[in-house]
Amino acid sequence: MRLKKVLIILCTFWGILGFSQQIKISALTKISILTIGPGDELNSKFGHSAIRLQDPTIGMDIVYNYGMFDFNTPNFYMKFARGKLDYWINKETFDRFLYVYKYEKRWVKEQVLNLSAKEVKQLYDFLENNHLPDNRFYKYDFFFDNCTTRLPDALKSVLGDNLELATVDVGDKTTYRDLIHQNLELNSWSNFGIDLALGSVIDKKGTPFLPINLLNQLNDSELGDKNLVYKEIEVLPEGREKNKTSIFKTPLFWLSILLLLFLGVTYVDFKKQKRSRWLDFLLFFTTGIVGILILFLWFATDHQATKANFNALWAFAPNLLIAFVLLKKQLPKWTKIYLMFLLALIGVTLILWLLKIQIFSPLILFILVSLSVRYLFLSRLIKLGNIN
Repeated sequence: MRLKKVLIILCTFWGILGFSQQIKISALTKISILTIGPGDELNSKFGHSAIRLQDPTIGMDIVYNYGMFDFNTPNFYMKFARGKLDYWINKETFDRFLYVYKYEKRWVKEQVLNLSAKEVKQLYDFLENNHLPDNRFYKYDFFFDNCTTRLPDALKSVLGDNLELATVDVGDKTTYRDLIHQNLELNSWSNFGIDLALGSVIDKKGTPFLPINLLNQLNDSELGDKNLVYKEIEVLPEGREKNKTSIFKTPLFWLSILLLLFLGVTYVDFKKQKRSRWLDFLLFFTTGIVGILILFLWFATDHQATKANFNALWAFAPNLLIAFVLLKKQLPKWTKIYLMFLLALIGVTLILWLLKIQIFSPLILFILVSLSVRYLFLSRLIKLGNIN
């Protein structure tokens, strides 16, 4: 991991320092779209896209690479979380670009575009203009403004109405969330975390935004009376072996343990007609913290995909304050009304799920059952007057 980050930083650094002046290209220059397969880390699970420019007469072979960012940016994590981090287009040699993907053993395919010398020059000028210091930075959006969506936008800007991009059919019932799920294992922390953090806005029919979508789209696109893609080349074959994740490292395993813990402790408490205050504190404190994070992503960031996230119903932010009330030996009587309200919110969550207003991770069922059992138990204690 450390070596991989060093390689990426070095490639980025080279791209910033090099190619500061626009070079005059020849009529033999060709432009290609590069598509990179998925990697092992979450930020590489969906693949990558870039533009390659080759001029054999002057020995130039460079890659324009959108979607770059700097870990050393001041307040990096806060800017990243709030969607205010600057991304940019980088320019680097093809060899340096490819080295990272050789190391990661990811496949790379190249689509050579069927462009005239004039069109190549126009696209080159467009990319060079994008790479100018005043133009290279932009605000990244995972769905609508990423390394892939920028490429057809560039082609359309240069080629205009002469370019007819093919329609990529993702299916009538394929949403943005479905497109994400196609690239992730269901029983994985990355999939669970994405479903937890992203809201109902991604549960509508999605438009193609992934590198593999663009690869398929370009193969079927036309430029005037000819195919847009002249030929497709396999630059690097797939070299990764599919890693088998231990069941002990999956959310299914740990959420099952959580459910058994809640059921077991609640059963013992029911027999004794007492409550384990430590468990109630942890339950309310944790759901409160998660709820605050969800609301932060919803209201305090520029991320569009985190809006209208109804996970905030069961991960209820005020629980953070109520957690300290539950540390007390004697509970106030209004606590029962609050518990009934929480149960109602869980019910609303399930209704929204059934109506497909928001699709939740199936794994949250373990959490919802745990919460419901504990809320019902506490309500019964209060009803019986045994609220210690």
